[in-house]
Amino acid sequence: MNNFLTFYEPFFDWNNWIAVFNSKQDWIIIISLIILECMMSLDNAVVLAAQTKILPDKHEQEKSLLYGLFGAYIFRFIAIGIGSYLIQFWIIKVIGAIYLLYLSISFFIKATDGKNGHSHLPALKKLSLFWRVVISIELMDIAFSVDSVLASLALSENPIILILGGLIGILAMRLIAEVISSIMNKIPELISAAYILIFFIAIKLFLTIPFIGIEIPSYLFLIFTILVFVITIVLHLINNKKV
Repeated sequence: MNNFLTFYEPFFDWNNWIAVFNSKQDWIIIISLIILECMMSLDNAVVLAAQTKILPDKHEQEKSLLYGLFGAYIFRFIAIGIGSYLIQFWIIKVIGAIYLLYLSISFFIKATDGKNGHSHLPALKKLSLFWRVVISIELMDIAFSVDSVLASLALSENPIILILGGLIGILAMRLIAEVISSIMNKIPELISAAYILIFFIAIKLFLTIPFIGIEIPSYLFLIFTILVFVITIVLHLINNKKV
């Protein structure tokens, strides 16, 4: 506990804040962390965009992302302080991967039956749909942020640099999720494409647990994501011309 509190001491030192803001080197690290967060969180953005589609209107979709953003900030602040221990929480990744598989498979099973393919946390039926989506977003954030926190700790040990880079990166990722969500509104077929990606994200997440240790590079997943979306958009345009 003392080590945890000691880590945060520079965060409450005003002189450290001034030193960070005046240091070009520190800003280079912060920018690197923002880029790293965006690259490593692309899969998270796809999941968030697909999950918000469960909600009936755009206002609630944006509101759920905003609430999820606050929760992600709180978790990231705490997680940075205990980052050296996060690797022990590999079970979080397993649970996250299983839940993502459930979302993907149930989506296509329901879609085949002619129902709304979206799913949400079945154990929280007493809560409103909105809060089930928010909790789902938070759980996915926790599962996906383990790697981001550990990677950021390799670049700096200054909590101000880590927190600034992480929080700005999370905000950028949320904006990406909103862009993806807006595109899905115009091209409904992208929702199915997103759940195909969610299936592969689940496998990707599961492979990173310590007992397997296979890391699929972010750039390969980025290429795969772009290909899936491009192919879906092309098919959408072809189908519209036939109509």
